[in-house]
Formats: sequence, C-alpha cells, structure tokens
Amino acid sequence: MNTALNLVNVSLEYPDGGSVLKALDGVNLTVHPSEFLSLVGPSGSGKSSLLAVAATLVKPTAGLVMIDGQDVSALKEAERTALRRDKVGIIFQQPNLLPSLTAVEQLLIREHLRGNLLKQARRTAEGLLEVVGLSAAAHKRPHQLSGGQRQRVNIARALMGNPTVLLVDEPTAALDHERSESIVRLLRQVTDEFSTATVMVTHDTEFLPLTDAVSTMRDGRISPALIPTAQPN
Repeated sequence: MNTALNLVNVSLEYPDGGSVLKALDGVNLTVHPSEFLSLVGPSGSGKSSLLAVAATLVKPTAGLVMIDGQDVSALKEAERTALRRDKVGIIFQQPNLLPSLTAVEQLLIREHLRGNLLKQARRTAEGLLEVVGLSAAAHKRPHQLSGGQRQRVNIARALMGNPTVLLVDEPTAALDHERSESIVRLLRQVTDEFSTATVMVTHDTEFLPLTDAVSTMRDGRISPALIPTAQPN
C-alpha cells in the first residue's frame, strides 16, 4: 500500500532559556490513503508540533518527512510551499473564515491564489459544499452560519486542492456533543470518499471508534497506533 504521510525518527527542538526543549523526540508515524488516525495526549505532549511538522509549516531538527513519497527536506522553500498547497489540507480548531465572504467564496479565494480558472473552481467548490451538507448555505456569510456549519466550510475549504494528507486540529473543541459527532462522522466520510490520509488531534475520546487507529503522545514521543475496539452507534 502507498504511504501518504511518513515521519521517520523526527525530532524538533527549541531553545528554552539556557536549555533545549524537545517538542518531538524520535517520532515515527505512517499513514496510508483512506486511513483515519486519531492523535491523543495531554496538553504540551507534542501533538501540535507533530501537525506543524507534518504540514511542512515547521522544519524538524532531525529526521525525515515524506508526503506522497516526496522527501520534504530536499525541497526549496518555494517548492515546499507548493507541495503544502497541493498535497496538504489543514483544518484548524477555529475555522477563521473571512467575514465578508460567502461560504462558496471562502473556497474560491484559495483557488484564486492558485491561479485556477474561476468557473471550474466554482463547480468544484459547489460540489464540496454539497458533500459537507451545505448546498443551501453556499451564499451565506459566516455570521449567518452555526458553529458546526462554519466547521463544515472549513473542511470543504481544506479539500479544495484534493489533498493527499488531511491534518485536523481539535475540530470539535467549540461544538456541542451532537455537532461534534456529526463533524467526526463527516471527517470519516471524506477520508473514505477522497482517499486522504487523515490525522486528527483530539481531546474528545468518545468518537475515537469512528477512526481506524489511535496513537498517544507524551513528552514528545508517540506510541504505536492501536485499533479502536468498538464503533459508536
């Protein structure tokens, strides 16, 4: 099976006064297409650092980061930016939608920056909003959407480039139980439908059985992935 995301012996260090803080300590992680991995662990354990390195936003101090078979460390900055744009979808905890744009325009602004044809991009955007259940809200602005709907726009926006890897940071943190479950189920759906390698950082363990595997981080180290034992109703 092809590997979409592969981290090999990755370490990340920051200066911390007169010492060094090791945010990641020899992390190894492999995620395949259509695989949905949950990442759990206490605050400060290195989860956000792992996402930042996997997203190519931060260069590791040591180790290898491979996305879709490509060694990220061998790329120049402009090439790394292009790879991130074309291969990586990022879903932040807060949707950070532009208040003046409608839901469909939130998706189109990214394609405008890519230089893609607007007509073709609009068809793609409208199709993705249908996938996430927001066809009827395509022309609504963020203040007209619920928290769950804004997160769905966030997910659709991350899928615009047909990414190989989907990185998700605490997508249910600001949502109630019902909306949280619907968002995780949606992530399960798009992982299967778009064959993304999805990594979700979460503190909400109730919905872990919707994912394929769970890894735990502590003190910058990651445990081998475990398969959840049951699916929620």
